[in-house]
Amino acid sequence: MAPPKLYIGRKIRELRQAAGLTQVQFAERLGISTSYLNQIENNQRPVSAAVLLELAEKFQIDLSDIAQTDSDRMLSALSEALSDPLFDSHRPTLQELKLITQNAPSLARALISSHQAYRRASEQLVSLDDTLGRGVSAAEPTPYEEVRDFFHFVDNYVHDLDVAAEKLATDVGLPDREAGAALADHLEKRHGVRVVRSGPGEDFLRRYDPASRTLFLNPYSPAATRTFQTAFQIAALEMEPPIAGIVGKAGFRSAEAAEVCKIGLKNYFAGALVLPYQSFMSAARELRHDLELLAARFGASLEQIAHRLSTLQRPGLKGVPVFFATIDRAGNITKRHSAAKLQFARFGAACPLWNAHQAFEAPGRIVRQLAETPDGVRYLSVATEITKSGGGYRALHRSYVIALGCEISYAGDFVYADGLDKDSRAAFDPIGISCRICERQNCPQRAVPPLKRRLSIDHNVRTSLPYSML
Repeated sequence: MAPPKLYIGRKIRELRQAAGLTQVQFAERLGISTSYLNQIENNQRPVSAAVLLELAEKFQIDLSDIAQTDSDRMLSALSEALSDPLFDSHRPTLQELKLITQNAPSLARALISSHQAYRRASEQLVSLDDTLGRGVSAAEPTPYEEVRDFFHFVDNYVHDLDVAAEKLATDVGLPDREAGAALADHLEKRHGVRVVRSGPGEDFLRRYDPASRTLFLNPYSPAATRTFQTAFQIAALEMEPPIAGIVGKAGFRSAEAAEVCKIGLKNYFAGALVLPYQSFMSAARELRHDLELLAARFGASLEQIAHRLSTLQRPGLKGVPVFFATIDRAGNITKRHSAAKLQFARFGAACPLWNAHQAFEAPGRIVRQLAETPDGVRYLSVATEITKSGGGYRALHRSYVIALGCEISYAGDFVYADGLDKDSRAAFDPIGISCRICERQNCPQRAVPPLKRRLSIDHNVRTSLPYSML
């Protein structure tokens, strides 16, 4: 199969403008004609290998960075939005969608946001009595949704915070020292903050008292949780200015979204501090992404390890592109990120054929799956159930699944691929994104018909579904 043509006109234009060069000057530096450069910048012609090599040599860029783009995830989100029957008479082709996401990403995001508003309005109209008197605008995304999309479209990587966390980790001796003790020492020496156990009857994970400069941690929480909460407090005391700057540039619609994002960014810094980028990525490669061994080496939880693997997107030093998600028992995806081609559905529950659901039936085990999506892309997926409790026998236990995976071309980097027949098509389970946009004809687990297919009903024939799709 021939490699896909590379249309990266917007990136080339941004690179030229950052260098302060006109098209004539930039073309001369690359040894190409001005008209060819103009066609490249307008995505009328792909970038050739020779031009890529000139870019690398003349402008010292990392080819892996310029070849990678967030257009895949934006294209997936836009395709899902435009699969709505609302657009049946105005459905663009795949090539047109690619041109929009590559040349006009702001327009693509505006279309996605508009469709989200339409969906919210429709859902609220269907359940009107549930929304009467709430005074909530259906057209506005919730603060949580805004923040989730913010992290999704920055590729779940925040460079300034990641670099600052890695520097601080080096300063306090991580990962060579035990993280909990090292971070507690740092809090006391740098900020005069003592870390102590909370008292009986206090059921929070973390409580900071500014007056006494005391950080109270729940003694019944796992050690990895207490360490993470200590790192979060360091972020709160030291990283407020850069976090405020990031939030200010994001342009959130509401103060609530801005505050939710600040929490998310402090969590991001905490994870990057406990699991510093380069040492963690080196260990991940050495241990072949074995979640349990990585958790033992860094004193972290399986969820912290899996989430951190999804953030290894530093320009020039990227890790294996993985997807990561958490799923509750109802099938709702409560956290999601994908640096791989797999993009999670923005509406509806996850595909019931995905091994994330099977993990609930095998507590304490890591469940493996070879899977293929309707577009023909194949994946390795691993999932395991996580149970959390903040107390004893009578305490409520929260149960959910974490799922992590990669495209099959990277499966050799994961210990979980050992022994699986990756060359056999029959070994791959057919999964989808969600039923509402899945095109599979005869899936016995289908919950609802796909949005953009007409149905045919034959009263004389019944298969696993009471209808067929035209």
